[in-house]
Amino acid sequence: MHDERRRIEERVERLHHQRIKPAIYAATVPLEVESWQAPGEPVSFEEAAAAPYEPFAPDTPWGPPWGTTWFRMRGRVPAGFAGRRVEAVIDLGFVGDWPGNQAEALVHLTNGTPLKAVNPLNQYVPIASPAAGGETVDYLVEAASNPDILANDFAGPTPLGDVLTAGDRPLYTFRRADIAVLDEEVWHLDLDVQVLSELMLQLGEHDPRRHEIMHALDRAMDLLDLDDVSGSATAVREALGPALSKPANASAHLISGVGHAHIDSAWLWPIRETRRKTSRTFSNVTALADEYEEFVFACSQAQQYEWVRDNYPQVWARIQESVKKGQWAPVGGMWVEADGNLPGGEALARQLVHGKRFFMEHFGVETKGVWLPDSFGYTAAYPQLARLAGNDWFLTQKISWNQTNKFPHHTFWWEGIDGTRIFTHFPPVDTYNARFSGEEMARAVRNYSEKGGATRSLAPFGWGDGGGGPTREIMERARRLRDLEGSPKVEIEHPDAFFAKARAEYPDAPVWVGELYLELHRATYTSQARTKQGNRRSEHRLREAELWATTAALHAPGYTYPYEKLDRLWKTVLLHQFHDILPGSSIAWVHREAEAEYARVAGELEELTAEAVAALGTGGTRVFNTSPYDRAEVVRTPGGAPAYVRVPANGSAPLADTQPPQPVTVSGRVLGNGLVRVAVAEDGTLSSVYDLRADREVLAEPGNLLRLHTDLPNYWDAWDIDKHYRNRYTDLLDADSVTVVEGGPLVGAIRVTRSFGKGSKITQTLTVRAGSPRIDIETDIDWHETEKILKAAFPVDVRAPHSSAEIQFGHVQRPTHTNTSWEAARFEVSGHRWVHIAEPGYGVAVLNDSTYGHDVSRTVREDGSTTTTVRLSLVRAPRVPDPGADQGRHRFTYSLLPGADIADAVAEGYALNLPLRVADAAGAPEPVVSVAGEGVTVEAVKLADDRSGDVVVRLYESRGGRARGVLRTGFPLAGAHVTDLLERPLEDAVVRDDGGVRVALRPFQILTLRLRRAEVG
Repeated sequence: MHDERRRIEERVERLHHQRIKPAIYAATVPLEVESWQAPGEPVSFEEAAAAPYEPFAPDTPWGPPWGTTWFRMRGRVPAGFAGRRVEAVIDLGFVGDWPGNQAEALVHLTNGTPLKAVNPLNQYVPIASPAAGGETVDYLVEAASNPDILANDFAGPTPLGDVLTAGDRPLYTFRRADIAVLDEEVWHLDLDVQVLSELMLQLGEHDPRRHEIMHALDRAMDLLDLDDVSGSATAVREALGPALSKPANASAHLISGVGHAHIDSAWLWPIRETRRKTSRTFSNVTALADEYEEFVFACSQAQQYEWVRDNYPQVWARIQESVKKGQWAPVGGMWVEADGNLPGGEALARQLVHGKRFFMEHFGVETKGVWLPDSFGYTAAYPQLARLAGNDWFLTQKISWNQTNKFPHHTFWWEGIDGTRIFTHFPPVDTYNARFSGEEMARAVRNYSEKGGATRSLAPFGWGDGGGGPTREIMERARRLRDLEGSPKVEIEHPDAFFAKARAEYPDAPVWVGELYLELHRATYTSQARTKQGNRRSEHRLREAELWATTAALHAPGYTYPYEKLDRLWKTVLLHQFHDILPGSSIAWVHREAEAEYARVAGELEELTAEAVAALGTGGTRVFNTSPYDRAEVVRTPGGAPAYVRVPANGSAPLADTQPPQPVTVSGRVLGNGLVRVAVAEDGTLSSVYDLRADREVLAEPGNLLRLHTDLPNYWDAWDIDKHYRNRYTDLLDADSVTVVEGGPLVGAIRVTRSFGKGSKITQTLTVRAGSPRIDIETDIDWHETEKILKAAFPVDVRAPHSSAEIQFGHVQRPTHTNTSWEAARFEVSGHRWVHIAEPGYGVAVLNDSTYGHDVSRTVREDGSTTTTVRLSLVRAPRVPDPGADQGRHRFTYSLLPGADIADAVAEGYALNLPLRVADAAGAPEPVVSVAGEGVTVEAVKLADDRSGDVVVRLYESRGGRARGVLRTGFPLAGAHVTDLLERPLEDAVVRDDGGVRVALRPFQILTLRLRRAEVG
């Protein structure tokens, strides 16, 4: 029996691939082809249409890396093709079957109308069905010769990831451009055989249905005339009809299929190429919608829609029509599919605000779900943010990539740090690029964790990562699988419809509490440090610009709030939070441009902030505090001298050198200020940090120990850090110099320089300032290592059962032990501005201004006492996909904060990331808002987006407990509302008789207030 089965399977496979597939196109005639190589960057259609073209023959090499070649293709449909379905078939010399990482093209009519894209799995362009004969074909084809960055399976570095290093050798060889007859009966036979063969191979050895299909295929192949496949195709299909028409079992799993084309906004291609990718994919999708009335396509990322709107208006019009017909479903409601861990809290809020507003404005659609299939873990702040933006559901797939532990659910309620829950689904098909193969359908059923409780799952289908999207072949598979015995039932529908049905049948789904940690791709918290630093600083500069612009708009006559500029700058920052840019997993070109964009953003925001401050009046010197907490600290005056100042939260004060509590003293390599005493060893490490207030030593071992680890993961260099990195390392204990550079009384500082490795150099300035227990370590690295990671360790004499790390609008606690495999898998984790560890009565925080990755571990000493070590991941040196990742100069600061509780960590985290601003200003009004109440933290102050003049304030509870407080305004208040993230009123806020707004928050609750100004005069 086994031999008979193998005979049939081999027979079907051979006839399918060697006879049926080659007969799909029954007759062909070549198109006449000419070409023009565009110089440099892509050009407009008008420029290409006017260019000089030269004859171009098949089998000719074309396409330098990242180049654009325009082909003119002309021909006439032969009279003999009349009555048939006629198509142009174009093969640019495609490599493999992935559409998104190689040559691809957009086909235009000569009037500039985009028709459709061609890629390896979608090579046709419709001409006529049926053809009359004699139709003329005249196309201009914009072909992109993007290099295959994955050609070596990420085995080694490649220079192809940047146009500056890629060279100009042609990458592709043109194969064909034909007018061809599509034999529709043979094409359908090909799909019949595919679906049945794949289903058969997934059924069990003893399943009668498997044997039924096997023998049906065998009998059908007897009817195939090898000399006339076209003429016998109908008979073969009729023989397969009974096997394809048997309905599915009543208990069959239900799969809701939704078309999808995951398009990374940048990854193995630059942003400029994504602009073109969107037009190609979206042209194909709108064309497919015309052929299949049941087709529904879900598409996220408002940024990509905006690119099409601005650059391809005809494609944009087709999208708008498809949305009206219900075949195109805007989803996700975010500006881009952002990284799920690294963006700041306000940035994630703006992702949702900008995305949802775009879809509402341009399509009249309010999206109801967060669509993030491909990000590297998800913050526990998401449920609350999603619900505050008006979302009901959340979708991802990525957690199925866990290396160690299988996530236990596919449909569940996800509970965030504040207790908010959102209905969540992970497709058990385990891909966001499904094609309805037999293997995928079987996998979806096999994986599904909710058996017995629920019956349905979702499958996003279509080629993706670099776009491509659904094809007519995938749609035909879906039709055959709609109700087929042995397979789950497939129904194409809107994701909102799926989630409504899934929630209705499974309202008591299990609950997952806390972050969705991905046990993979942990290095994305650290790779491409300059990109991450650019994001962090941009987020804080935007906060600063909005606060002072709001202040100026309220109090400076003639000043106009810069709505358009802030909107544009926010969108630039949001774009670069895409889940392959901010994590550091893109090619060199992407990160080179990101650094340039962040520099531009910084310059523009500095101008906006300076203009707002200047509008408040000049002629004196004031200090401006963008932090939500009052500050008393040392600041540098315009001349560079230090001064001790006191400045209210969200406000300003005159630059007056206030007397600090105690001066800084420097004795040898020991710095003190009455709060802490810091000793620097001869090797440059911290030999002692003594907390004078608590009368205890903070360090268990030398602190700020720099450890250089070998860092070569098994796969995915820029993405992964594997646990074995810990096994090989070098401690950087040789100091070139240890020098006192400031001796008090306001600042004491010691500078340590080290040379190591392949010509790398690190200079660190360890600083203690008057009035503060914070020890800053300003770091300047000239980095030339490869396949290494540099960590900074702080072994603290604290027995901490867990660490707390700041995330968006709060913090998460993670065990410091490894009792279970779930805890052991968290050997590298992410945090924002601070990490805190504590035992009852005493805690320590480690702060930073631009790093995210860290690890926390415990050590038991011989006397049985336990110490806890926090290690920051400072910089890496992966070589794939960017061979020069992280090479060169890095400047950042991290800090040790002894004797800190969570409130201290929050306040000092803001302070480190929002330096006081000293500016020429004669005076300044009261802060726009001020808050009395412990734990109530102001995250954003801005004018309302609708330009009403209302002030919008975003608050949150930052300590993890209940909080009550009063918000007061620096302007006459006429009324206040609680709103959602989109600034739409939810309820009236409680305004007290004295004009203060009452605030009552549950742990980590986010509250948005809309404040209406009273008319004056």
